[in-house]
Amino acid sequence: MLIVGERINSTRESIAKAIREQDSAFIQDEAKQQVEAGADYLDVNAGAFMGEELKYLTWLVEIVQDVVEKPLCLDTSNAEALAAALKLCKVKPMLSSISAEKKRYDSFLPIVKSSGCKVVVLCIDDSGIPHTADVRAKVADGLIGSLVAEGVALDDIYVDVLAQAVSTDDKAGGVTFETIRRVYATHPGVHTILGLSNVSFGLPNRRLINQNFVSMCMEAGLDSAIIDPKDKKLMANILSANLLLGKDRHGMRYIKAFREGKLE
Repeated sequence: MLIVGERINSTRESIAKAIREQDSAFIQDEAKQQVEAGADYLDVNAGAFMGEELKYLTWLVEIVQDVVEKPLCLDTSNAEALAAALKLCKVKPMLSSISAEKKRYDSFLPIVKSSGCKVVVLCIDDSGIPHTADVRAKVADGLIGSLVAEGVALDDIYVDVLAQAVSTDDKAGGVTFETIRRVYATHPGVHTILGLSNVSFGLPNRRLINQNFVSMCMEAGLDSAIIDPKDKKLMANILSANLLLGKDRHGMRYIKAFREGKLE
């Protein structure tokens, strides 16, 4: 399971404050803690700063790379900010994200093609977020086909199958599971990813829901997630699910985590 650490996101009040005040020490501490907790990529997002996103996103890229060597996930809907941030990356990043929305697709495609980077693909088109697995899979099919035709490697495509709140739609979890299965069945070699915590929005004890949801998504085939790696129980769930799904030979990663006191 590839882990994208979600915590350096300007929608979080503490992060927005640190960005506004240029508190590099605070941001860098978040970066280091996430890597220590097991993050493979670090998400960097300055989207809350309309009109200043380019300035703040490039600042985040520079200061985070000063203290960690993990690749970044450049999280923006602003093509100009993405292009500028991409030039500063020392390690091949992940670009987040392109969709089937015409304006977004047309502005991001040249960057995706020229970068050779991994890219997150949202199952969204100009009609909005599809509510069924059938439509989400159809949107994914179109995007994967278009990107591969443009020279993007299948292994570099991460389809965001979308997690929506079960508090407003009790079928949302099942739609996510089915979309994961359909994407893998149709496109062997592609990856799936999602922002895990969206599923529990508006409910009490959200971490409990997230912990169960990730295991069920992994059984459906999910191989990447945008999560809080500092949630020790969530990370322990991922390790144990990986073991039960036969993806941890002789349980070596699970045993190593136990010896390091990382299982809760």
